[in-house]
Amino acid sequence: MKPTLVVLAAGMGSRYGGLKQMDAFGPNGETILDFSIFDAINSGFGKVVFIIRQSFLEDFKNFFSGKFEDKIEVEYVTQELDKLPEGFGPFERQKPWGTAHAVQMAAGVVDEPFLVINADDYYGRDAYIVAFDYFNEYPLSRLDDIDIFFVMGYKLKKTLSDHGTVNRGVCEADKDGNLIDIKECKKIGKESDGIIRYPQGDGKNVLSEESLVSMNMWGFYPSYFDYFDKNFRVFLDEHGSNPTSEYYIPDLIDLLIKEGSAIVKVLSSDSEWFGVTYQEDKPFVTQKLQELIDEGFYPNNLWE
Repeated sequence: MKPTLVVLAAGMGSRYGGLKQMDAFGPNGETILDFSIFDAINSGFGKVVFIIRQSFLEDFKNFFSGKFEDKIEVEYVTQELDKLPEGFGPFERQKPWGTAHAVQMAAGVVDEPFLVINADDYYGRDAYIVAFDYFNEYPLSRLDDIDIFFVMGYKLKKTLSDHGTVNRGVCEADKDGNLIDIKECKKIGKESDGIIRYPQGDGKNVLSEESLVSMNMWGFYPSYFDYFDKNFRVFLDEHGSNPTSEYYIPDLIDLLIKEGSAIVKVLSSDSEWFGVTYQEDKPFVTQKLQELIDEGFYPNNLWE
């Protein structure tokens, strides 16, 4: 059974104005997501599931129509504010319920191991190969009735921006490579002395440039959906009336680790992560992708 790629694209509509102005990074108008899908296909993934908001679903379909449907099975599901467990809601809010809730929208179309990514991040081919090989080796991934998931870790130094600070989930692992904790560190930046720091309290903490951070690439199995359903109910009881509350993947993962329901492996690859945290980052990402094309790693036109 081939694994599935689950793409979190629910936030793209507001960022790209209904997708009509999606940023092009390739020579033929390719977006970062085009390169991600291309890498997943060439790493062996058999299906892609897009998590979209209903309001820009048609724009999204039209934008990518005809590119890769003949190469990989495609599903679309929507994340809406009223998609809640029975007995909850309605709640007065404008924001989506967060990344953990977005993944849950795939419950009806995913029965196999799946890899979660952000739609607007470039993760690199090797990361997909590492994930595919893990799923191939552990198609069920159970140990003494404990689920084993994974997070792909990237070296912090490869995820910084030259144009401002970034927020990153810094991973702490034990000697066996099992995730102990993800600490959300905000406003991380390399300062004039070359040291990476972030503010905390009245001072600043130092981070190693070799620290592994999560860029929201997660490996899960269908048991995720049951875990989420149970724990999201608790979240809604406690925070549902807060119009800005969101349930993120690390929130659920932290709970599962602490209660002993799951082990989360910290995997790594030789891939370099690219992303556009600031608009000024775009030329760098465009240049890096063009270099990969020039080296023959990607064809000049991905989908011709």
